[in-house]
Amino acid sequence: ILAPIRRPERYQSFGLETSAGLLLFGPPGCGKTLLAKAIANEANTNFISVKGPELLNKYVGESERAVRQVFQRAASSSPCVIFFDELDALCPRRSGDSGSQATERVVNQLLTEMDGLEGRKEVFIIGATNRPDIIDRAMLRPGRLDKCIFVPLPSQDDRAQILQTLLRKTPMERGINLHELAGHPNCSRLSGADLAALVREAAVIALMAQEHEEKPKVNKDHFLEALKRIKPSVSAADESK
Repeated sequence: ILAPIRRPERYQSFGLETSAGLLLFGPPGCGKTLLAKAIANEANTNFISVKGPELLNKYVGESERAVRQVFQRAASSSPCVIFFDELDALCPRRSGDSGSQATERVVNQLLTEMDGLEGRKEVFIIGATNRPDIIDRAMLRPGRLDKCIFVPLPSQDDRAQILQTLLRKTPMERGINLHELAGHPNCSRLSGADLAALVREAAVIALMAQEHEEKPKVNKDHFLEALKRIKPSVSAADESK
């Protein structure tokens, strides 16, 4: 992922054209946006974040103009990573119906800008979606977003590390085993966003239970109570899509 952004000249010396970018897909709340920011930071590039629906406008031609402006901003601040969140809202599969002409114009404009990146090789695109199956196939052809990376729900080890990061400023009683907590059955399908909600809920429970304490702390019972209240935002059916 990083090599074409950091050293594009090495690819050019082999006669290779670097692709426009890549697509991150997976359940919501699993860190696709954070991963895109980490890529830009690691590659030491500028970062422009755009939510797909933000570019859509009911007036004819305005959505296409918004797409052009994003790429112009990126070109003027290259090297740059453009991150399109909720790409499926911006580039749904074209059907040819008269009612989808506005959407088709936006998709065509985006494809035109991506193909025009040949003259601005220091602009890289990362798209993110929960529904890769409804994105227009032309977006995923070689030379465009031809690398698709699945971002899954976190494993038990991942959940333990996420909890450790989220709890770094939270006063806790000693002896809480975060790895054991991350392996709790009610924790098994929680995404990163769900874990953040879990930590907040446990902290609120601790504050309510120890409102007369001078220095309240979160203990294991508070986490277990929070696990009863926080439900996974991603169902098994959603994950399998």
